[in-house]
Amino acid sequence: MQLKGIIPAMLTPLTVEQKVNESVTRQLTNHLLDSGVHGLFILGTNGEFHLLNTEEKIGFAKTVIEETKGRVPVIVGTGGNSTEETIELSQKMEQLGADALSLITPFFISPTQEEMAVHFTKVAESISLPVLLYNIPARTGVNLEPETVARLAKVPNIVGIKDSSGSFDNIEKYINATKDEDFSVFAGTDSLILQTLQAGGKGAVAATANMVPDVVVAIYDSWLAGNIEAAEENQVKLEPLRNTFKHGTLPSVLKKAVELYSVPVGPPKMPVSEISGDALEIVSKMVEKYKQQKASITN
Repeated sequence: MQLKGIIPAMLTPLTVEQKVNESVTRQLTNHLLDSGVHGLFILGTNGEFHLLNTEEKIGFAKTVIEETKGRVPVIVGTGGNSTEETIELSQKMEQLGADALSLITPFFISPTQEEMAVHFTKVAESISLPVLLYNIPARTGVNLEPETVARLAKVPNIVGIKDSSGSFDNIEKYINATKDEDFSVFAGTDSLILQTLQAGGKGAVAATANMVPDVVVAIYDSWLAGNIEAAEENQVKLEPLRNTFKHGTLPSVLKKAVELYSVPVGPPKMPVSEISGDALEIVSKMVEKYKQQKASITN
């Protein structure tokens, strides 16, 4: 299976009681699919995987897979610190009907490149699904080096990587290191979507696509059609949203923005709290501008 295009890093809708909200999960799934996205990436950083227990993860994945009905691939985040635990969850998600799995680097412990290579290989060998590696050094404290990625690209079912390092240089090195393999590099930093596509990447796993999936899809579609000017215009349109992310603990700003703009995804998982005060005012104003933009296009 070739993963490509715009794949939202989907939020996990919650109720005020902090439980996974099944009906809104179905609503968000359809909202994203109706916008023309090319896949769904669930239980990643913006999906608060690190704050959900196994039962919640399985319940959420089951709902998304059911609701998607095979319309696009559903990539499920199953990464953890322990290889054993990661294998266990990966096998459960395979049985549930996931189309592919995403594996974040182990975090907190700062494993060596060799330890990560062995970890990913063991997990990949324990399942038959395609695997997308996930590099996010600011959150995990460790960076997957291009040489390690080149080595892992030779494992038959390791098919790509999502890079959220924020460094285009890193993305370019991954593309160059794996050019002889059937391997896809995805931007995980939304400001680098067009640049990644132009360098030979296959698309993006994009957090901003939760709120403005149509804009993010337009970057890809315009690039594909050779209309770089339109692709650049849509890339720039993401900046006001991205610029507000610093006003709260991840993913509190994005959850509030999506709630104000389109789908009532609810609060973040505690200990992260909802934004309020000045932060809420800034985000509300930003969302209002996007609403006005959209209204002027549709009128």
